[in-house]
Amino acid sequence: MAFENHRQDLRLVLHSFIVLLTCISDNSPLEMTNIKSKSQSQSDEAEGPDGGWGWVLVVAMFVSSSLVFGLMRSLGIFFVEFVQYFEESAQAISWISSTGLAAQQFFSPLAAALCNAYNPRVVVMTGGFLAGLGLTLASQSTCLVHLYLTMGVISGFGWGMVFTPMVATVMANFTRRRALALGLGFSSIGLSSFAFNPLFQLLVEMYAWRGALLILGALSLNIVPCGALIRPQRRSKAPAKVDSETKSCASMLRRIASYLELSLLTERPYLTYTLGVTLFNVGYFVPYFHLVAHSRQVGFSEYQAAFVMSAAGASDILGRVVSGWFSDLGHFRVVHLLTLWTGLAGVFIMLLPVSSMSGSYAALMVISLLYGFCSGALTSVVFAVVPMIVGVERTMGALGLLQLIESGAGLLGTPLSGFLKDVTGNYIASFMVAGSFLVLGMLTMTTLPRFFSCTDPPPPQRRSLDAKEKVLDLELEQMNSSPSDKKHTVESNDPANPKLC
Repeated sequence: MAFENHRQDLRLVLHSFIVLLTCISDNSPLEMTNIKSKSQSQSDEAEGPDGGWGWVLVVAMFVSSSLVFGLMRSLGIFFVEFVQYFEESAQAISWISSTGLAAQQFFSPLAAALCNAYNPRVVVMTGGFLAGLGLTLASQSTCLVHLYLTMGVISGFGWGMVFTPMVATVMANFTRRRALALGLGFSSIGLSSFAFNPLFQLLVEMYAWRGALLILGALSLNIVPCGALIRPQRRSKAPAKVDSETKSCASMLRRIASYLELSLLTERPYLTYTLGVTLFNVGYFVPYFHLVAHSRQVGFSEYQAAFVMSAAGASDILGRVVSGWFSDLGHFRVVHLLTLWTGLAGVFIMLLPVSSMSGSYAALMVISLLYGFCSGALTSVVFAVVPMIVGVERTMGALGLLQLIESGAGLLGTPLSGFLKDVTGNYIASFMVAGSFLVLGMLTMTTLPRFFSCTDPPPPQRRSLDAKEKVLDLELEQMNSSPSDKKHTVESNDPANPKLC
């Protein structure tokens, strides 16, 4: 009896040992290592590499940003030249820069959709070519309409195809240092503003405004090699072609909506954030287009007026770097820092004409330095908030939609300022209204969900684009399949009718 019990115990031990060997063979150490490495790589991919080739992209963004917004900020030098040459009102001339800014923002969703569907490298390189082409053609303009079409539409279209893909590409390569990377990349805008204003004034004096624009067109072509530094993304295999025309059209429309991230328009946090950015975008660019003209109107020389903008550009550099570094420390939420810098920038814009009413050049210079610092500081964090609201996966489309919505504000801001100058005879009302829009945008930001919380809410997650396309194709196949096919599908999936193997 004891022997039989020992046999049964031995049998159980052998059986357990065999089961253990089977489990180990099914999950070999190599497979377990692969699974672990895959999961680790997926988590690293979700968090972002935080460096590597990303720093090369920061350099590319540094150069391209200077040739987009740095150049756009310095077009105030041409404002006075256009008024004198074409003998038009300040409002009519303001539509040139305003059209360019609005076109840059309006075409950003198209650039984002093209990047999601194809390759950001090709999109940025094409945008650089169009930016240079528009400025080159503008040098041959004979009327304001030509400038609207060339500097406004063509160059603005090129700027839109450069800015959003570059920003989204840099943000995709950083997580913990995202704000610092954006601050370094955007610091070129302040540096170029510091250098371009005296340079453009010198070019206008040496070659007139036509020769200066021709040189700027050639300079803008340097965006093309910057776009070439973007590494091509690995694209997933295209889904199988569908024979039905109805299915193809419906699938195409759904994919376009997915590339444009139109679902974001139904989310309250994103809409609130977009409204706040749109409001302060009305007045943000007004000093860059009208501060030089205002300085000359109150009695300062051409180079003194140009140096005011250069000083603001220099402090802009410091503001971008300091803001990016400080926000990455994590002591305060990024959205709180954004509202702080936005409110201060609005106040200093309203103080710009007040400081020069007494004819004090030193007072105007001090306020310009403070304004430049705050305007640069808010730029470093305004885009860093987007992934926290929509998630990293939807950043490209979110930036495109944001630029599209705020394009109306950019289109109306500068002409409104010019209109107020034509009515009042000076720029005091223009700067007061511009600064009030920034303060209003700051107040709108405070209505974001959980704004007064000390911690950021987790960003929303979504399924990948490939998974959505598979579900979409399956739904379309079910919609267009014959009734007999549907009946066969239901019967095959019914647990009450099991198949016999």
